Amino acid sequence: MPAVLAVAGLGVAIAAWFYLGNTAQAQSCPAQPIQAQVVDAAAVGQLAALNGTGTGRGYADMAFKDETGKAMTIADFKGKALLVNFWASWCVPCREEMPALDALATEFNSDRFMVLPINLDIGEGGLDKAQEFLDEGQFQNLPLYADNTFAAFERLKREAVAVGLPATLLLDPDGCELAVLQGPAEWHTEDGKDVVKALIGLRG
Repeated sequence: MPAVLAVAGLGVAIAAWFYLGNTAQAQSCPAQPIQAQVVDAAAVGQLAALNGTGTGRGYADMAFKDETGKAMTIADFKGKALLVNFWASWCVPCREEMPALDALATEFNSDRFMVLPINLDIGEGGLDKAQEFLDEGQFQNLPLYADNTFAAFERLKREAVAVGLPATLLLDPDGCELAVLQGPAEWHTEDGKDVVKALIGLRG
């Protein structure tokens, strides 16, 4: 019996270690309730489904690749507020919102802000399908970044941030989460622009 209890205790300890480890990784940023509230207050009308968070989740280490296969992370864009949109070529709502995201990027991308699309087509030919869609759309400011391992989105699901595509994160210049949107949105509208302006304005 003591041996059984010892093994059970070890199992609980290991489970707790994994849980606390994941929590520590997720809560890698300071809580920013005021900043999140500013973004949330701007999210009305077409963007009413966007939720300000600012609870401390960080994504600086989130990994993906560029169109050449070069390994990258969110930290490579440090210094810019980010609208990170997760999409796939097979996702109809994702495809429908891409023109608006491209227009938003054309208007607002700068040294202070960027629309960062991350494609999640997996399997053989996934990147080719994503690139084909982007080429067909002739998007000017939506480069191909991709995670064909799906690990980035699994992380969002594990942390109860998103359950389906499309999904969007609004991050501060350090890669810290300020707001989350589950589902598509009319981004290139006055409502969408007001959200982006609020995000950029947090830097003063």
